[in-house]
Amino acid sequence: MAILTDTKAKSLKENDKPIAHGAVVGLCLHPSSIKGHGKWVLRFVSPVTGKRRNAGLGTYPQVSIAEAGRVGASMRAQLQQGIDPLDFKLAQEQAAAKKSLVFQEAAEQVHQELLPSWKNAKHGQQWINTLTEYVFPHIGGLPLDQISPGHIADALRSIWLAKPETAGRVKQRVHAVMAWGWAHGLCSSNPVDVVHHLLPSQPSKAVRTKHQPAMPWREIPAFVARHLDCAGNYDVTRAMLLFLILTAARSGEVRGMRWQEIDWSSSIWTIPAERMKAKLVHRVPLSTPALGILAAWRNMHDELVFPSPRSQTELSDMVLTAFLRRIKAPSDVPERIATAHGFRSSFRDWCSERGYARDLAERALAHTIQNKVEAAYHRTDLLEQRRVLMEEWGNFVISEMK
Repeated sequence: MAILTDTKAKSLKENDKPIAHGAVVGLCLHPSSIKGHGKWVLRFVSPVTGKRRNAGLGTYPQVSIAEAGRVGASMRAQLQQGIDPLDFKLAQEQAAAKKSLVFQEAAEQVHQELLPSWKNAKHGQQWINTLTEYVFPHIGGLPLDQISPGHIADALRSIWLAKPETAGRVKQRVHAVMAWGWAHGLCSSNPVDVVHHLLPSQPSKAVRTKHQPAMPWREIPAFVARHLDCAGNYDVTRAMLLFLILTAARSGEVRGMRWQEIDWSSSIWTIPAERMKAKLVHRVPLSTPALGILAAWRNMHDELVFPSPRSQTELSDMVLTAFLRRIKAPSDVPERIATAHGFRSSFRDWCSERGYARDLAERALAHTIQNKVEAAYHRTDLLEQRRVLMEEWGNFVISEMK
């Protein structure tokens, strides 16, 4: 078949039949209402669905005969490889759209998705208004994957000390947008997690309220080596306290722990919802030191892991409290003894010092996310990432044991 020439294409009129390109099977120039103008269309059978499809390649003479031939030939090559060229083009466009999505566009999309969850329309409007006023002028036009902690710190700096409450809310909202972007594969991390390192301490937030006296995290290895190295003597109080520290769990969760909650094959302790403060199932990846304690106690009791030696029932919380008082466990509160619950706070401080993401630490502690905007995008417990975290924490805790 002869290749279509410009002379013939320029003579094409509205009521004429489509003219075959000649060099590419299925590629034709369809006439338009203007003489000498037309639309390139490639007809093919999709290798995916088996259905006939038409792909538009542009208009003539804007797209020349030679250019239409090159594009058509490329599509035919895709078809020979089992690829539907229209599906391939759509996927590329969607990937490009995701890659170029800027912060303002993402924030507006998150806002629209969350609007139904606000009972008060005014609150929904305030959410987007604060971002419009304080954040969009700084990072509104930046693609999500190009936003750094420094960009966010610059946006917050003007209100960080002057309006700390507003700054806190804005930070939460930026975190929610970036979390949405992370969940949708638009960025590889959430830069808000470390932005506090670039900003001065807020007077009202400088000292974190501690409900329980906590042992300074740097003192834990020496404390464990001195008081909790219970290998071979089967002291239930010491073993239970060491396991509590290694898992950063609550006292009640450890005291009520059952053997049936342990999955030895995957090294996971699954705490049922009814034993959790938030009434949600919580999975704890068990570090090597934590598994070592369980292995030593595995054949000692049938149901509870750490039962009372006398009654085989659940131990009282006062058992740990009395032990810590007896050995005068140091805390960060003058003249106060460290509490069992305080070790969770010690773990949280250690996570911050080691640079672990806030999301990871909060999930390890099974904390409930108070901000409903953030909570909407927290759909994974990051188990495998927490496994690395808990292994490093476990090695730190026992680092001074002989």
